[in-house]
Amino acid sequence: MKGRSRTARARLPILGTALLATAAMVATVAAGCGGGAGAAPKITTTARAGVAPVPPKEGAYFGAWVPPEGEGRPSASKSGSPSGSPSASPSESPSGTPSGSASASPSAKPTGKDADKPGMAPVVGFEQELGRQLDIVQTYRSWTSEFPAELEESVTAGNRYLLLTWGGADTKKIVQGEYDELVQRRARAVKALGKPVFLRWSRDMDKASNKKRVHSPQDFTAAWKHLRAIFKQERVDNVAWVWCPSARGFGGGDAPAYYPGDDQVDWICADAQPGADYEYRDLSEAVKMFLQWARDREKPIMIAEFGVPKSYGERRAEWLREASKTLQDPQVKAVVYFNSDEQAANARDKRRAYSVTGDKHTVSALRELATTPYFNPRNLPVTSGD
Repeated sequence: MKGRSRTARARLPILGTALLATAAMVATVAAGCGGGAGAAPKITTTARAGVAPVPPKEGAYFGAWVPPEGEGRPSASKSGSPSGSPSASPSESPSGTPSGSASASPSAKPTGKDADKPGMAPVVGFEQELGRQLDIVQTYRSWTSEFPAELEESVTAGNRYLLLTWGGADTKKIVQGEYDELVQRRARAVKALGKPVFLRWSRDMDKASNKKRVHSPQDFTAAWKHLRAIFKQERVDNVAWVWCPSARGFGGGDAPAYYPGDDQVDWICADAQPGADYEYRDLSEAVKMFLQWARDREKPIMIAEFGVPKSYGERRAEWLREASKTLQDPQVKAVVYFNSDEQAANARDKRRAYSVTGDKHTVSALRELATTPYFNPRNLPVTSGD
């Protein structure tokens, strides 16, 4: 008995050390995965600092997609970025409808700074509701649309970053060089803009609805590399490349297979609406698998489209407050609210309608998120909001 007791006592320090090591490991993992908790992870980017957009040292940029007045209403098209015909308008919405035209203005026209610039009245009106200027303004362009135009120029003329979402095209044709002249024109135009630009090409490439033009993960990554090579040849240094599949693609889908590689991507991103097939779903559940995948990469994260459905009713404010906690993650460096109803099939489709305009309590909750210090890393002035 005495021998066994000595053996047991001898093992106690070893066991204790093992338990302490395990606890430390768990704490480290928790610090990396918790919303806003723990030390910031190491983050690298291939973007050129001082010329292209780079992550803030602390917190995350806050931005939005704000359709022009008269747009952003329910649309029968929910296919995402257009990939086809040229656009006659200065910009487009995710569903291919015109946006950003100089003639569009809100019924209660804002009078703040930049409100009189082409396409900026709706943006400034939304900023006045939030009580702060946006860090990022998103625009949408089809593959064949000319850009930048008036709205992009208006955005970059001020103290805002442009997030330009550029529609995709047939990846095999891109690799074969059929679009090289078009890509060269776009690269030169973006370079001539002379301001930092987030470029999000062919977002949601993992969705089944895009398979006809994307073909396969291998075809997509080859096309991505082809585009970057052309931009490099044209010496375009003011672009940060944002790779952005759907958040859902990290659960049951194969989104990771479309990743072109750490040397090809500046920001990793996901579109993260809760999903119309859920009665209620927190943002934390929608982005869980994506964030887990992102931990293995030293890249800044952007959530480029998130929104709270109108179908959540009185719980919309609660959803946004919980989302704020989830997004205060040390690797998340930019978040963009999708303030539009255009993905809804019709006016009764509340599960795909995300605009907060006209919803006093939801606007207030989004204002709380947008004015939280974590989402105001540039310390922009904050007002009480309208």
